[in-house]
This record gives sequence, C-alpha cells and structure tokens, in this order.
Amino acid sequence: MSLQITVRDAATGPVLEIAGDLDHAHAAELRELVAARTLQPGQCLVLDLAGMEFCDSSGITALIAARNHAHAARADIALAAVPANTRRVLRIVGLDQVFTLLPDSGAATRS
Repeated sequence: MSLQITVRDAATGPVLEIAGDLDHAHAAELRELVAARTLQPGQCLVLDLAGMEFCDSSGITALIAARNHAHAARADIALAAVPANTRRVLRIVGLDQVFTLLPDSGAATRS
C-alpha cells in the first residue's frame, strides 16, 4: 500500500494525518515533509496515525527524525491515535517514554 499524508494547521501547530504504510518504501516521504515544515518554539507537531496500517523500522526512524526536527525548533511533538501494533513496538523499545501518545489529534490541538 502507499502512504498518504494530509497536512492541516491547528491553533497549536501543524497536524500531519498519516494513512497507509509507513515503511522503507515510504518513510522518506514523511521525513522530507516534516523537514520542510517550519516550526515555531512552543508549537506542537502532531502526527495523527489513525489511518496508518503498517510501520516498520524505517517508519519508526522517520518518527524519531520528526521528533528531532521538532525539538531543534524548541517545539513539541505528539503521536495521536497510534495503532495497537505500533504502540506495542514503541513500548518494547522504550519510545513510549520519549513520545507523547494521545488518543486522538483533538487531544493535542484543543486550546
């Protein structure tokens, strides 16, 4: 399956809605899109994973790159609606302690 990323702006910062497979074939697309976003200090970059069907190690690396980009801009990052299988991987490797995990993107964007 392919990857589809929809970008929308919220009062708290950009929201990227990710659908499809975040894998070796498509992770670079997310990395490039995030790197092209200008974040302001205090904003929150939200990656809404509700539509993500699969995530491999390249996808996890892309999520870490997004975190690094946000922190370099003194912004926050949150992962919203993380699928159970991806949440399990994040927990196993300890990234559930690194990322803010939220039930949905609305939880991060409410002012």
